[in-house]
Amino acid sequence: MVGELRYREFRVPLGPGLHAYPDELIRQRVGHDGHPEYQIRWLILRRGDDGEGGSSQVDCKAEHILLWMSNDEIYANCHKMLGEDGQVIGPSQEIAGEAGALDKSVLGEMETDVKSLIQRALRQLEECVGTIPPAPLLHTVHVLSAYASIEPLTGVFKDPRVLDLLMHMLSSPDYQIRWSAGRMIQALASHDAGTRTQILLSLSQQEAIEKHLDFDSRCALLALFAQATLSEHPMSFEGIQLPQVPGRLLFSLVKRYLHVTSLLDQLNDSAAEPGAQNNSAPEELSGERGRLELEFSMAMGTLISELVQAMRWDWASSKQGPSARSSCSIFQPQLAEAGPGLPPARVRPSIRRSRRFRPRSEFASGNTYALYVRETLQAGMRVRMLDDYEEVSAGDEGEFRQSNNGVPPVQVLWESTGRTYWVHWHMLEILGFEEDIEDVVEADENHGAVVSGALGVATALPSWRWKPMTELYAVPYVLPEDEDAEESEHLTQAEWWELLFFIKKLDGPDHQEVLQILQENLDGEILDDEILAELAVPMELAQHLLLALPQRLDDSALRDLLNCHVYRKYGPEALAGQPAYPTLPEAQAQPQESADASRVEGKEPPTQCPDTPLRRLMEGCGLPGRIFLDLERALSSEGPREMEIKPLLLQLQRQPQPFLTLMRGLDTPAANKALHLTVLRILMQLVDFPEALLLPWHEAMDACMACLRSPDTDREVLQELIFFLHRLASVSRDYAVVLNQLGARDAISKALEKHLGKLDLAQELRDMVFKCEKHAHLYRKLTTNILGGCIQMVLGQIEDHRRTHRPINIPFFDVFLRYLCQGSSVEMKEDKCWEKVEVSSNPHRASKLTDRNPKTYWESNGSAGSHYITLHMHQGILIRQLTLLVASEDSSYMPARVVVFGGDSTNSLNTELNSVNVMPSASRVILLENLTHFWPIIQIRIKRCQQGGIDTRIRGLEVLGPKPTFWPVFREQLCRHTRLFYMVRAQAWSQDIAEDRRSLLHLSSRLNGALRQEQNFADRFLPDDEAAQALGKTCWEALVSPLVQNITSPDEDGISPLGWLLDQYLECREAAHNPQSRAAAFSSRVRRLTHLLVHVEPCEAPPPAVAAPRPKGRNRSHDWSSLATRGLPSSIVRNLTRCWRAVVEEQVNNFLTSRWRDGDFVPRYCEHFHNLQKSSSELFGPRAAFLLALQNGCAGALLKLSFLKAAHVSEQFARHIDQRIQGSRIGGARGMEMLVQLQRCLETVLIFSGLEIATTFEHYYQHYMADRLLGVGSSWLEGAVLEQIGPCFPNRLPQQMLRSLSMSEELQRQFHVYQLQRLDQELLKLEDTEKKIQGGHEASDREHKREKAEEAEGAGAAAATDVAGEEEEDEEEDEDLYYEGAMPEVSVLVLSPRCWPTASICHTLTPRTCLPAYLRGTLNRYSNFYNKSQSYPALERGPQRRLQWTWLGRAELQFGDQTLHVSTVQMWLLLYLNDLKAVSVESLLALSGLSPDMLNQAIGPLTSSRGPLDLQEQKDVPGGVLKIRDGSEEPRPRRGNVWLIPPQTYLKAEDEEGRNLEKRRNLLNCLIVRILKAHGDEGLHIDQLVCRVLDAWQKGPCPPRGLVSSLGRGSACNSTDVLSCILHLLSKGTVRRHDDRPQMLSYAVPVTVMEPHTESLNPGSSGPNPPLTFHTLQIRSRGVPYASCTGTQSFSTFR
Repeated sequence: MVGELRYREFRVPLGPGLHAYPDELIRQRVGHDGHPEYQIRWLILRRGDDGEGGSSQVDCKAEHILLWMSNDEIYANCHKMLGEDGQVIGPSQEIAGEAGALDKSVLGEMETDVKSLIQRALRQLEECVGTIPPAPLLHTVHVLSAYASIEPLTGVFKDPRVLDLLMHMLSSPDYQIRWSAGRMIQALASHDAGTRTQILLSLSQQEAIEKHLDFDSRCALLALFAQATLSEHPMSFEGIQLPQVPGRLLFSLVKRYLHVTSLLDQLNDSAAEPGAQNNSAPEELSGERGRLELEFSMAMGTLISELVQAMRWDWASSKQGPSARSSCSIFQPQLAEAGPGLPPARVRPSIRRSRRFRPRSEFASGNTYALYVRETLQAGMRVRMLDDYEEVSAGDEGEFRQSNNGVPPVQVLWESTGRTYWVHWHMLEILGFEEDIEDVVEADENHGAVVSGALGVATALPSWRWKPMTELYAVPYVLPEDEDAEESEHLTQAEWWELLFFIKKLDGPDHQEVLQILQENLDGEILDDEILAELAVPMELAQHLLLALPQRLDDSALRDLLNCHVYRKYGPEALAGQPAYPTLPEAQAQPQESADASRVEGKEPPTQCPDTPLRRLMEGCGLPGRIFLDLERALSSEGPREMEIKPLLLQLQRQPQPFLTLMRGLDTPAANKALHLTVLRILMQLVDFPEALLLPWHEAMDACMACLRSPDTDREVLQELIFFLHRLASVSRDYAVVLNQLGARDAISKALEKHLGKLDLAQELRDMVFKCEKHAHLYRKLTTNILGGCIQMVLGQIEDHRRTHRPINIPFFDVFLRYLCQGSSVEMKEDKCWEKVEVSSNPHRASKLTDRNPKTYWESNGSAGSHYITLHMHQGILIRQLTLLVASEDSSYMPARVVVFGGDSTNSLNTELNSVNVMPSASRVILLENLTHFWPIIQIRIKRCQQGGIDTRIRGLEVLGPKPTFWPVFREQLCRHTRLFYMVRAQAWSQDIAEDRRSLLHLSSRLNGALRQEQNFADRFLPDDEAAQALGKTCWEALVSPLVQNITSPDEDGISPLGWLLDQYLECREAAHNPQSRAAAFSSRVRRLTHLLVHVEPCEAPPPAVAAPRPKGRNRSHDWSSLATRGLPSSIVRNLTRCWRAVVEEQVNNFLTSRWRDGDFVPRYCEHFHNLQKSSSELFGPRAAFLLALQNGCAGALLKLSFLKAAHVSEQFARHIDQRIQGSRIGGARGMEMLVQLQRCLETVLIFSGLEIATTFEHYYQHYMADRLLGVGSSWLEGAVLEQIGPCFPNRLPQQMLRSLSMSEELQRQFHVYQLQRLDQELLKLEDTEKKIQGGHEASDREHKREKAEEAEGAGAAAATDVAGEEEEDEEEDEDLYYEGAMPEVSVLVLSPRCWPTASICHTLTPRTCLPAYLRGTLNRYSNFYNKSQSYPALERGPQRRLQWTWLGRAELQFGDQTLHVSTVQMWLLLYLNDLKAVSVESLLALSGLSPDMLNQAIGPLTSSRGPLDLQEQKDVPGGVLKIRDGSEEPRPRRGNVWLIPPQTYLKAEDEEGRNLEKRRNLLNCLIVRILKAHGDEGLHIDQLVCRVLDAWQKGPCPPRGLVSSLGRGSACNSTDVLSCILHLLSKGTVRRHDDRPQMLSYAVPVTVMEPHTESLNPGSSGPNPPLTFHTLQIRSRGVPYASCTGTQSFSTFR
């Protein structure tokens, strides 16, 4: 099952070293479906670093997750919370009996005492007049606090008089009274979260509480809230700079937060008791819950709005709206921009590709591709590296030099290194010679390719990452377009509630105007709160309201409106096709323009004002800036003008942008002294007005700090700034806290040090700021707690959305998520800001700049002023800080002046960013800070060194990227909650499937609903692709991966639920053709489920390359991982392929068991395999992983066959291929049908590659191929078949047979030239003889004749080598002459016994006795030619080969008007009858030396109805007499071609030859086991094992000579046979590989020997072993020849 079951409890993995554990049941409610739900607290366990199974687990009880769970989920995950009857133990049962600890009478007396004490305390508090509280009051409060700590008395303290008492105590000026109130609140809040929330909420909701509370009282209450919420939402924002929020705004946030949590508790408690539903009508309950939901939604929206304003997120993003996320699948890894369901499109570079050589993507396996490269590659060809290997990188090109039997075997001269390096075959891509290479656009090899097969049939090869184009299989969880195409004419409830939120924020008159607009458009219906919540608002009305609202909202509310979803969708800018993010001045332009128009109509004369710095500053604010100019005039005028100033301050509260602009004017250059003094004068005057204290001073306080820290600030300006800050901090200590958070204490100290302490009130201001250190810490903690609590509530709403499938109706929910996810696309670590670093000289030491070691350095080498460091930045990275590390100890090497330039390229570095003079004592030089523009190239130029130095030394370089954001924190929390929710749900669904497999049919709809909901949520609320991808990846890993793991795990019977479902699918596949049948519906559900499970295939990042020391020579360790397939599928696909393979193996095994003896076994098997292929494509698409699983399943079934059964199967396939190849020669429709059947069979035969059955298949195929080649000749089809199924031949004997035929043809051409050369020599000698005769030299003529006769005699003797008997000299002389065209055409095929079957060449031919003279002469001349060619010096010297003639071959004879196509035996027989009228079969046997079977096989076709002979049986002649048939005896073809070649003779695996093969296999197995036993656990290298086995086979003493001789023709043994036996023993478990060194083999006691693959070879693994294969490409024997050493003779035949 999913997760970990520990201490009888389920633990959910949440991340590296983190687990979640169900701890406590909190509460119970009735869910949306009417079933009970339970809120469970899950504790987060953190695992230590000293091992997985160690005892170093620390329970972090401060970290927890609250999760609502159903009955089924608790039953599957939380066993501790189940009773003995299997029911959930409710929260009431856990605390039952505790309330009865006190007697009722005692409890009543205590309640009476509490009430009297409350009255006494109120009376004493009213009587307290002095500053020192009386002792009786303190004692009364102390006794009340003691009573408050008793939990049964909690209800008494809910009396409203207690709240009045606490209010009076908290507002008291005496510290002891406030401290006593705090103790009482702590005692009341210590019982449970509900009581704590209620008390704090009741206090915060008191009217005018802020007026009664001073700074200390408010801080005391805030401290209680911080302490109460500290353990509720433990969340760390370490490294993130939180804004400075004043206490007044913090207190408002606390009130909002408490109100929201109270409403949330009411919502959860409204249906907590199932029996409570019977006391009220369903309509009342529904109305009450609807009211609570609306109130909670509005309160949550208000909290988010104020929190966004307090965090200053709204101003940070006011200049640019959020970018719209592309609507694409969140579960598919997005490599580039792509449409929904479509593969991502990306621009690919132009690269060099070969025109004629095949790439690796067109091959099913790496072994097949390696064989192709080895056969095709020639010296001098260009190659490209496909994988990284030691010193050679992928993409490097080079020239192939040579190959040998070493490891690695290929030597290439690489251009990147300038020298040769050895690699493996499969790592190379053949480009060819230069004329074969072309420039093409790079294609993704993972997406498959369409190539032409060997038989000319175009076949589309599968890929690992196949993606359907569109529709259901592309994104199965997205609704079809027709369901979403028609948009509703009304707003959704979430959109309407978001619009209603702004309507409720309006004041009385504006609110009534908007309600009047609603009533007019809704037929005058009376609108109350209940009707407003359920109102259906048309789109036109919403657009009308959005036009009216901006004129009636203040700045903060207007900013919220412009950023909300409903305005972006229905606002005027969105309807006009413009960006839906106007600025505040643009949104308020319409009312401002109307005011200007009214002013013009009233003929108000424009005022002419002087151009002052303040006026220029306010002009940037637009029309709202006029308000501040009027305020400045009112403040500058003489006399009190409070009645004129207060309305302007109220307007500034609504539109504070001019005020913030004024304060930020202090952050201008020091040259603006007049502006600074004017701003400080105005601010100093504003502090005296209480209305001005409500302005957002804290938002622009950083401008004051910038002016305070600036070393160029004028002393007069600095003094005025100190006066202003002291006045502001004295009036409101909140701003003293803000200054403390901004670091004002250090800044004031530096200013005092600079001006020698001559700054008035600076010391007092510093002390005031220092005293607020404790309060600053409290404010930071409160800000963290409120933000963490809001994040937890947001995550809770997301969980409810997942559970109930109801929409999220909270206003600004997407806005809050957008700000939390802000920075998710640009987050960058410090050392990942640049792509590369370049230096002006000594580039080998450039790495010292970034090694973070101050003791190392980069030293330049060049002329003074020419040194530079160039940074190539990542796209979009804005530098936060660029620092140069130097050391004063470097003396003259230390930089003195540094200039920084920026540009778009190295050729355009024209913009000077900064220049810095380096002090001799400096160690860190800050070059750049807080850039607002992205520069692709940053160059640091060292213009001058200290003391006039020439070269420079730089100790280091630090680049800081963007500031940390909330995205990492929120991503962690979002992924944790998502993972816990879906893993719990996956466990519950898995439990249902385990109890009833039929529920697996509903898994598709369940998954579809969950994935569709997450997709819609991401499209609606998440701002960018990275956040959406993080959610999708977590959801997929938490829900789909565990489900796949569970449904593919076999049960006690060895059958997995998904395997059972796939079996059912295959069984009802035929019945599913009827779309109206139940089988069709069942099959549709299965297909939807499988396509849903495999449609996401995440790409796993390749492991980082580890630098390894360079090996010496070629003595490298063999790396088995180098053959791993790139782009391995995910764990989900791995589990699914394993399950599919098991299903296929069972199906094929059942078929083989029942059908292996049938006569039409091969066609039926091919049909069965084709159906499985179609089913695989239907279920999973043409993905290579599942087609490979299909092949492995078939291979596993074949491995279960016994040896004789497997031999029979292989013989049937070889026979079927032989019949189809011969049948294809017919041509026409029948021939094409044979080709189609042959192609289907070849696809099935490819499974034999790498299996033990391939050896026997090659044995039979070799026999049948030899008969075809010698009987009917070679054709293009032979080579095409071998090219397609070449890996199925371990010894590559069929390929060598074709190669030997090609060599024979070449020898034949050379023989023809040789004969012409001999003829020319003879003619030249005749010409010389004629010349001598004409000269009258008779003696010389006789001597010449004598020499000629002796030469002819010698040539005849040489031609008669190995032939019994001799012939006369004249005859030999006549036979040695050659006249082209005078004799029949004879072609000789030289066959090598190393590749041709020896059974076919066991009968030798004697040309002297069996052939006529004109044929013997040709054979003699060919023997003479072959002997001379063997004696010719060659590069490879070996033993001399000689010819031995056989009866193999074919001939064409002319018989009247007919052309007879016969074998060599038939030719000899027919030619023998030219001289005789009749001949007996017995004399033919004696003359030829053939076996009776072979002769009778040749006579049969000759005596058939189409043959020219008759066989007459006579009593005294055994076997009968042959004679030429008369034309009148029987009709026969008169003319044309007649085929009389004997038919193919097929072998039987059950005969003696098959048993001999089995005996040989058993003997080799015994040898392997005996040798491995002798070497113990250390084992042997596989190459050494092969050599030892071959030596033992050839030399003895095992096997005994008798056994070897009994094997007959099967006694030959080679390395491939040994490897096949090793493969068999590995599958049995008798031999095992070493885990760390897979090339080492050792003996292992087999678990069972009855059936292979019943137990796993690895002790820790589960499930059957995959079929193990050895590739002859990697495993080679060096000491023993690859082929058998049966002899060095060659055999030949002729046509």
